Amino acid sequence: MSGDIISLHDWFETPPGRYLLAWERAQFDRTVVDIFGYHALQLGLPELDALQANRMPHRWVAASGATPAPEGAAPAPPRAALVTDFAALPFAENSLDLMVLPHALELNADPHATLREVARVLVPEGRVVICGLNPASLWGLRQRRAHLYQRLGFGTPFLPTAGEFIGYWRLRDWLRLLNFEVETGNFGCYRPAVRSEKWLGRFKWMDWSGDHWWPIFGAVYFLVAVKRVHGMRLLSPAWKAPRGVASAPVSIANHAGKTRADGQNIQS
Repeated sequence: MSGDIISLHDWFETPPGRYLLAWERAQFDRTVVDIFGYHALQLGLPELDALQANRMPHRWVAASGATPAPEGAAPAPPRAALVTDFAALPFAENSLDLMVLPHALELNADPHATLREVARVLVPEGRVVICGLNPASLWGLRQRRAHLYQRLGFGTPFLPTAGEFIGYWRLRDWLRLLNFEVETGNFGCYRPAVRSEKWLGRFKWMDWSGDHWWPIFGAVYFLVAVKRVHGMRLLSPAWKAPRGVASAPVSIANHAGKTRADGQNIQS
């Protein structure tokens, strides 16, 4: 492939893009299927239906701008239900149970403001699911090398040039400052940064090896965090009234051969 990669949408049409998208789709399906509530929102990347496995009655996809489908291609479902600024979502405080952010932070001009808005609209104990490209990976290394070559007048970026990579541990620090607790975090896509389907297939064995031997160097990370509110604890509903424990007389033998039952002395 020649020329600069203009957008993430174009890059997902390449062999490494399809490989990454398939892994992320499997991770989202496995994660959101057991998250319950009423309202869920996906920020960005309408090409990936990250909420398709979720069973909440109200699910939306928000885009930060109009994303027209490529000429001659069918529009990729789901289409965005609303176009909005991710730093000013049209939802009330504490109104959403689940939010998913597939690459929404790294493609955003102000990822801090987006995370603060996520913390605002999520209910206490609500969950946010985030995936992003890992700068500490073979793909990130090739991207940095390409940027260096471009300064010298040659070279082509391997990944989309828009946005900025956000490291996994850096993101965890941001979440902690907003009173989020990371429940799970994992990495994936360990194959080298190659462009052809053929070479990606030859390195298929690296997915298993990387997951066991060098897990933090995957091309993409995936984490789930819970919004914690200090001083608040959710209680489960009391479906049945607690049954009282009936008191029964207890006999206690003393050294004189007497027993005490129901608080009265009985001569043996």
